[in-house]
Amino acid sequence: MNSFFGRHRAPIITSLMLVSLWLLFTIYSPQTFSHMRIYTSFMSTIPFTAMLAFCLTLLVIAREIDMSFPSVIALGGYVFAATFQTTQSPLLAFITAAIVGILCGILNGLLVVCFNIPSIIATIGSQFFIGGLTTVIADGLALSLPEVRDSWFHTMMVGRIADVIPAQAVWCLVILAVLWLILSRHVFGDNINFIGDNPKAAEMMGVPVARTRLLLFVLMGLMSAVVGVFVSLEMSSWWPNQGQGYMLLVFASVFIGGTSVLGGRGTLLGTFFGACIIGILEAGIISAGLAGFWTRLVYGIIIIVSLMIHSILLKQHKGAWKRLIH
Repeated sequence: MNSFFGRHRAPIITSLMLVSLWLLFTIYSPQTFSHMRIYTSFMSTIPFTAMLAFCLTLLVIAREIDMSFPSVIALGGYVFAATFQTTQSPLLAFITAAIVGILCGILNGLLVVCFNIPSIIATIGSQFFIGGLTTVIADGLALSLPEVRDSWFHTMMVGRIADVIPAQAVWCLVILAVLWLILSRHVFGDNINFIGDNPKAAEMMGVPVARTRLLLFVLMGLMSAVVGVFVSLEMSSWWPNQGQGYMLLVFASVFIGGTSVLGGRGTLLGTFFGACIIGILEAGIISAGLAGFWTRLVYGIIIIVSLMIHSILLKQHKGAWKRLIH
């Protein structure tokens, strides 16, 4: 039992936090949290944050970071919307947006891997570049996509299963399963963990460090553009600052889920529970009678407390508290 808890400490703690918050909100706002409508709403919005957080988790485990994904979301959404308006083909529009996301990931990867620019600096620069490029190309104007609601692609990507479960929730779980298998069962996942533990030692062991880091940025760029497509489909429109609201939510999901800020340790399941916590907070706060501006304060408290809990548990595991006492 102790061994199981040691291996799965982060997702267990994060899941307990999620259940505790849900019980608290249900007790104080039963009229909101006892109806299926609120859970349908959660399942329509949380997957977008979670899908981004999954890929960012892999980057953070490998000691990298990506600050540009909000701009890539906007660019991917714009390319999808503009291509669909021109061709009326949602599949072609999706492929074009995915290619643009891959190119954005390659740009970030080259800046970090080939030019040895720290990823936080490189991706802040690319965030401004990609965001500015998107605004210039779109001329600052939003695009409306009412026709896309009648397409098979809309039904497949964001339609409602049995009029209750949004399709994006299913896609989110599929992506979680695939990435979990890669991280825990594939050599690529082993490479990510080796790099996170010690990049120089990993390179000496023959791990393709540069290629792995580049592929992680490409994956993040691809997922960001895909989320831009998801959001455009869900809202049947695109707007220039489409991805700007995701920065705090995604980073909070990753670190609440137990991924180490120093790299080398992380869990996708914990990130998923972290995204669920972040997703239900705002609804719980408002339904409890508090004003919406409390949301960021509560976000901050939850993030700080969860980081402290994970840190304390890690020190206990290493026997740090015993050394402190003696």
